[in-house]
Amino acid sequence: MPTCSPLSAGPTIAFMLWAVSWPASARSGEIWPQWRGPEGQGHSTAAHDLPVTWSETEHVIWKTPLPGRGWSSPVLDMKNIWMTTAIESEASEDDKKKRLANAKNPQPLQVSGPVTMRALCVDRETGRRIHDVELFTVREPQPIHSLNSYASPSPVLANGRLFCHFGDYGTTCVDTATARVAWVNHDLRLNHENGPGSTPVVWGDLVIVHCDGSDVQYIVALDQRSGHVVWKTPRTGTLQENPDLKKAYGTPLIVSLGGRDVLLSPAADWVYAYDPANGEELWRLSYGVLGFSVVPRPVTAHGLAFLSTSFMKPEMLAVRLAAGGREPEIVWRQPKGAPTMSSPLAVGEELYVVSDKGIMTCLDVQSGEVRWTSRLGGNFSSSPLFADGRIYVGNRDGATFVIKPGKTYELLATNQLDGRIFATPAAVDRALYLRTDTALYKLEKR
Repeated sequence: MPTCSPLSAGPTIAFMLWAVSWPASARSGEIWPQWRGPEGQGHSTAAHDLPVTWSETEHVIWKTPLPGRGWSSPVLDMKNIWMTTAIESEASEDDKKKRLANAKNPQPLQVSGPVTMRALCVDRETGRRIHDVELFTVREPQPIHSLNSYASPSPVLANGRLFCHFGDYGTTCVDTATARVAWVNHDLRLNHENGPGSTPVVWGDLVIVHCDGSDVQYIVALDQRSGHVVWKTPRTGTLQENPDLKKAYGTPLIVSLGGRDVLLSPAADWVYAYDPANGEELWRLSYGVLGFSVVPRPVTAHGLAFLSTSFMKPEMLAVRLAAGGREPEIVWRQPKGAPTMSSPLAVGEELYVVSDKGIMTCLDVQSGEVRWTSRLGGNFSSSPLFADGRIYVGNRDGATFVIKPGKTYELLATNQLDGRIFATPAAVDRALYLRTDTALYKLEKR
């Protein structure tokens, strides 16, 4: 049986990625307001003359130690870099046993005592940490997977505000000019099983987040100014009976489709489309296979959206989106090299994916056929970045691989830093901003 199916006949539906009303600095590439860049696709069009090689002593403009533990990716305004972190405390042995017993989760979990969520701000030029903002404290946080952190969702910058989401624990807004907390919302409750993972998106005056737990599954929009719920929409697709197979950790993507803005939302077993203004479900499409604990964010290219079904037996799916009265459809599926955590990257006619075990696969965008595969080495959580004509992707051992995109595999460099890499780098102007589990680096040719 073939591993991928050809494109269905019929005209390609034209659509483009919808852009938030970022300031001109975002459109010119001078800022990096959200995870995977201004368009959320893992592309930097403004970065140029980036370093190809680096080490702890080569091309490091500055290195800033970071407190706590957090896998959130850095976001940048014109002057500063923002991230989130979690300051953990030790739980008693009795408390650990009690909460692990209640979790009923076979995965390797960690239990913490009270955890304080914080927003960190670092000066872009000097690397000096200028703000360490206490957001709130969670007295008895849910256990988290050993590969997760309490601050894994990345923040979003918009309209002079930083929006930080921590799943069940809370969502906050920080005024970036004053570094003061504007509001906190603790009403979005769910059982993650493995900790938070979904990053918010901004659309108009709304902050939109996924809440796909083992107990409840919904998507919700908060008012930017107050944090109040504007709309909340339950997931409607039929799910597996096992609660552990109902959860997901995905991040939505907004596209312009058929002349309207559509929120593309991957969840357990289904991908949904919503009207971002009011949360109305426009359509849903079954993966056709088991899909749960979905982490990768979709990308779009050539009239198709590409997403992974994530855990158990992951597959990459190419979906032609609905427009003009047509129904969405899966036009090819490819299990080879499908990632469970790292998001895909589309460059030209190729789609690049990196499995958790470090196998990088290049697929033909139109057919899903494998162009090449290569073992990079190590284990991966971070998503690849395309900048200055090259692909950058880091593993959990602190190595970043620089690859030339194309129909044949060409590794340009392997660069080692101290610590582990879970976050996705940002690329602005001539610099890479790379976060490890212990520090933030500015990498630039000297």
